[in-house]
Amino acid sequence: MSLLAEHGTFHHVYDFTHFELPFNGSLRIPSLGDFDLTKFMLLQIVAALLVYLIFSGLARRAAGGKVVSGWFWNFWEMLAVYLRDELVRPVIGNPHDHHETDVGHGHQQTIKDAAHMDPHATVLNARKSHPADEFLPFVWSCFFFILFCNLLGALPWAGSATGNISMTAALAIIAFIATFFYGARAHGPIGFWTHLVPSIDAPGFLKPILIVLLFVIEVAGLFIKHAVLAVRLFANMMGGHTALGAILAFIGMAHTDAPNSVIYGMVLGGSLLGQVGVGLLELLVAFIQAYVFAFLSTIFIAMSMHDH
Repeated sequence: MSLLAEHGTFHHVYDFTHFELPFNGSLRIPSLGDFDLTKFMLLQIVAALLVYLIFSGLARRAAGGKVVSGWFWNFWEMLAVYLRDELVRPVIGNPHDHHETDVGHGHQQTIKDAAHMDPHATVLNARKSHPADEFLPFVWSCFFFILFCNLLGALPWAGSATGNISMTAALAIIAFIATFFYGARAHGPIGFWTHLVPSIDAPGFLKPILIVLLFVIEVAGLFIKHAVLAVRLFANMMGGHTALGAILAFIGMAHTDAPNSVIYGMVLGGSLLGQVGVGLLELLVAFIQAYVFAFLSTIFIAMSMHDH
């Protein structure tokens, strides 16, 4: 059985008597009817399962105000609390106060909430009185799912599902749906779109023209900003993998040209060191890009609810 797959301008026929790795790093397996299961799909399932297992375990350990112990569980608790206290609460603030746009107000509210925390309770179970906490499940899900997808790319023969533009596009669409949902809930389905245009103080004949122009610009910008979410995540993850592949290719090129020379030894040593260095940088990028996606998604949600 074979499958004709297209990658850019190249066409390859894959024989399923054994598995092949196409150019884009996805692993195709025999069709399930009209459905093809790829390696990236499997990696997404693995990432989702890891998120579920880790945070269901963390929730059990924090249930009832118990203090979470152990470096492994404290690490994930630390990330979750950081996103709550340093991202969601300060950026979104009070979503029910549509005239509040000062991010610092949200941070002050976080401090006030912290003052009322039960000193004997875990920080993850701190008082949940902040109105922005209702957005935490979405932001946490985005961050940790993307993080695990990114980290799986560090495993040999695995790969980052976020290195596929289709995957990042789906995440951006979900972020757009969340932005529209929360904005429409605050202002109504029609109000969400009219809310994009700020109040304009202009002469009567000029005001309608400016409103139309700003509406077109804001609507286009809304879609462009979410499209950039997909491209940014894809480009950063794919760029790192491409750099690793290029550095590794130097070894093969040097071996072909001069397999027993000093130059080959220098290229081999330099390429291996480059692999280690770029690999460590990729681990940092995995966390940064997950945070950037969650950060921008939070900003877009806040903008959809607060007045400009």
